[in-house]
Amino acid sequence: MITEQMIARINELAKKANTVGLTDEELEERNDLRRRYIDAFKTSLRAQLDSIEFVDGDNNESPGKKLH
Repeated sequence: MITEQMIARINELAKKANTVGLTDEELEERNDLRRRYIDAFKTSLRAQLDSIEFVDGDNNESPGKKLH
């Protein structure tokens, strides 16, 4: 799960990268935070897509196809 503090830290590191640059440790931290953010986003999106049900003109429901 991504917290507001993690997003704030990602933004801090992005600003610092654009101004003075990042140390090797900060680069590793940024990459880790970005990966965790992307993974959380993909998990959330997959859950949303998996919950979609299609309804035809006769109100017959069919579950969506699995994308993974």
